[in-house]
Amino acid sequence: MRRLLATTLLCLAALSSRANAGAPPALEPLVPEVAEHPYRLAPGARPFAERIAVSPAFGRFGGDDLFSVMLAYNPESWLGYEASLSHTPGRAVHAALHSLSVIVRRPLPGRFQPYASAGYGMLVVYPGQAVNAIAVTKNALAVGGGMEMYIRSDLALRLDARHATVFGEQRDRQGLVAYPYLQGTIGLSFYRSITP
Repeated sequence: MRRLLATTLLCLAALSSRANAGAPPALEPLVPEVAEHPYRLAPGARPFAERIAVSPAFGRFGGDDLFSVMLAYNPESWLGYEASLSHTPGRAVHAALHSLSVIVRRPLPGRFQPYASAGYGMLVVYPGQAVNAIAVTKNALAVGGGMEMYIRSDLALRLDARHATVFGEQRDRQGLVAYPYLQGTIGLSFYRSITP
């Protein structure tokens, strides 16, 4: 019985060593300091200059669902430019909102980074399956701000709220009519430096 147990243990040890010999090498992190302490932030103000950010988000535009993706470029630590493409699905009609915004901030030490934004865009309302209808394009202005909470140095949770004004017409009324909407989103911001 002892001989059988010893033989079984030796066979298992041999199989284990063969399995480990063919195992791939351990993964090497691209940024070793992030691998050692993934949720630690470097001291001082957050670095924004010469960085890009991609932010997928979900939220509301007025009373409708809103799905957005934003791409931001920060030439300076206090200034950023952001392009966004958003979609509001609907049954009878759906809309696409694309805009360009300016983001202004004062970089702070710590995880919480507030910002202010202002932008211009176009709202395109598609008729969906409505009969004899065409797409309508309207100008839109948006002013607001938000907060980023950094999870680690290259990833932040983003909350954004803007007051959007869409300019259109109303039946039996002359001139432009301003339609106000509240736009709010929550998403993630993935930051990457574009300088070596």
